[in-house]
Amino acid sequence: MLNANPISRRRLISGSAALAAATALPMPAWATGSNLAGARKGFGTLQGEDIGLTIARSHFVAGERSGHAITVNGSIPGPMIRLREGQTVRLHVSNELDEDSSIHWHGLLVPFQFDGVPGVSFPGIRPGETFTYEIPIRQSGTYWWHSHSGLQEQLGHYGPLIVDPADGYESQYEREYVLLLSDFTPLHPHDVMRKLKVSEGYFNYNKLTATSGDMPLSERIRWGGMRMDPRDISDVTGATYTFLVNGHAPQDGLEFLFQPGERVRLRIINGSAMTFFNFRIPGVPLTVIQADGQDVRDVAVDELQIGVAETYDLVVEPGAGAHTIVAEAMDRSGMGLATLTSTAGARGAVPPLREPVTLTMADMGMAGMNMDGAEGGAMSHDAHAAMDHGSGSGAMDHSMRDMSKLPEDAQGAGVDMVSPMPMDRMDFQGLGLDKVPHRVLRYTDLVSKRPNPVRPPERSLQIHLTGNMERYMWSFDGKKFSAVTDDPIRFGFDERVRVKLVNDTMMAHPIHLHGHFFELVNGADATHQPKKHTMIVQPGGTATFDLTANEPGDWAFHCHLLYHMHAGMMQVVTVRPFPEGDA
Repeated sequence: MLNANPISRRRLISGSAALAAATALPMPAWATGSNLAGARKGFGTLQGEDIGLTIARSHFVAGERSGHAITVNGSIPGPMIRLREGQTVRLHVSNELDEDSSIHWHGLLVPFQFDGVPGVSFPGIRPGETFTYEIPIRQSGTYWWHSHSGLQEQLGHYGPLIVDPADGYESQYEREYVLLLSDFTPLHPHDVMRKLKVSEGYFNYNKLTATSGDMPLSERIRWGGMRMDPRDISDVTGATYTFLVNGHAPQDGLEFLFQPGERVRLRIINGSAMTFFNFRIPGVPLTVIQADGQDVRDVAVDELQIGVAETYDLVVEPGAGAHTIVAEAMDRSGMGLATLTSTAGARGAVPPLREPVTLTMADMGMAGMNMDGAEGGAMSHDAHAAMDHGSGSGAMDHSMRDMSKLPEDAQGAGVDMVSPMPMDRMDFQGLGLDKVPHRVLRYTDLVSKRPNPVRPPERSLQIHLTGNMERYMWSFDGKKFSAVTDDPIRFGFDERVRVKLVNDTMMAHPIHLHGHFFELVNGADATHQPKKHTMIVQPGGTATFDLTANEPGDWAFHCHLLYHMHAGMMQVVTVRPFPEGDA
């Protein structure tokens, strides 16, 4: 059980500051100061009951790009922390930056005061100080860790975290590799944020022109009339990003060796700041065995989309030879590359980037309709009227900005679009993957391998994902984080709640709840709804999960697109009261 008093957040932060000062440890000589000689690529492994981590400034080179970086123990990504279910670990984190820092243990069930979110669960780690996280390990699976301070995650402050099961039982594979996907830009992240505030399409080099693509001119005129861009897929793109696999750029030639006949487990972590990746190994089927560290029934696919902060465990049985691992950015502006090979130095063919993705009416909450008509039938009169911008009626503008569809207190300058007819999109493969000829993972394919206790929800809650893209403002229910810090989302301890997320924007959002796993309401029977800690909510659509709020404390709840969270798409979830005996 969690050992914590039901105290206010202000008292908690004040008390934790004293704890941080009291846990200072000697710093290893190699870690003093900044590593200006350059960050190492890749990661080592740390294990045991006491683990030391040192945060410092560095310089990083990725292909032809280089810039500022933050390393942990001198590398990008930082070290892989390998633990075992049932142990207790003490993680001593020293901050050698000239600003506060932190580490959040993404996906781990932890006492809330060790969750690592400054201003929510602890005060942060001040320059020159060390903070000790003491965590009983209650689970197994593939997870990761990252900074929750400012925009440090973009600079390289992240790493993998693997927890082996207590019984050590692993029979599905003979070899294992961890692949952490990420994105690097030579621009300072605050400069990236400034450019997005000036123009949210600053990094979008895939915009339609009068002669490009296959969209008729009449449709482009209608999109223009709506003041919306059908190629607005990713806010930050390959125009400035180099996409990395374990810190390596595509030209580094990263390879993973295997012996023919082996089953290989791939632990895939999306540790990027802003990039959804479409992951595939052309010619090699992928069997999904875990999602967000939780066992699921085996699902065979050829490709999957992995949102920011999600993890998937796959088993592959590659034939002899070299196979190219492709992590293509969702907007097709670049890719991360590595090779899975039975012969050192051998390389497979690298596929070209696929055609850029173009949004449809379904992505605007128009219930799967396109500009010409509804799938399987004629478009309704109301839908035609709502879309009739070519006639100059302005009806679409009115429909997409009808604030009456939102709660009254969610209306304001931070909302410039409301989905008129949002539909459940759990069965959607992901932007750009709905028309490929091979098998693609859907959330509806995920079924928990172990049965869950069955409890019907006691109440329902609906939350709108909102934004004003022109002003680069992001929020829940029209209110950004700075406006709601004293008004958290409240759950009673052990309350069972069905939460429906409504995406009123044209962008996909990976939504993460700290401290808990929730169950996707995805069509699986109630005893086998899959558990996740992060879920993609598709543009113009809805997604629903069931939550048992059984982890008392204060927890962050946010979009895991770093610049969306920084711009306001974050809230605090508070679970009270603390159970008796936890004082």
